[in-house]
Amino acid sequence: MVDLTHREDIEVHRAPQDVYRLVSDIARTGEWSPICTGCRWDDEAGPRLGAWFTGRNETSERVWETRSQVVAADPGVEFAWLVGEGYVRWGFLLAPTPTGTRLTQTWEFRPAGIAMFHQRFGADAQTQIDQRAAQAHAGIPASLAAIKRITESEVSEPAAPRGDDAQIG
Repeated sequence: MVDLTHREDIEVHRAPQDVYRLVSDIARTGEWSPICTGCRWDDEAGPRLGAWFTGRNETSERVWETRSQVVAADPGVEFAWLVGEGYVRWGFLLAPTPTGTRLTQTWEFRPAGIAMFHQRFGADAQTQIDQRAAQAHAGIPASLAAIKRITESEVSEPAAPRGDDAQIG
């Protein structure tokens, strides 16, 4: 049996607000996710607490869509969502570092998801759960590496000078 929670982090050489802007732009998820090929806001609300979005997922075996609800939307700090009726929680935590941002991706297969899989798959439920967990464990480091590459290559607005950075004219 595979662990039903997972988290990994990576150092991104950009400000937390820049990283947040990317990870909360769910329409771009297909650029970094190995399975989710894209998402769209259900109500055009954007990344705000309570907003719903639909994601399209593809593997070599199947294609499916899920609906998710944003459960954390704190710019520069955290962006997270629950899939379905609380089946899985995915999220990103952001913490400033001296060189940018410590980006942590989190994943938790929740009791509601386990119950739903047992109801849906019966005797094959544990195999299905283990497969989804293995995909998350493998997908998170791939996603983080892609997010780092994308974020560090994009141009952002320059930061406002701090007192010690300001030039005296």
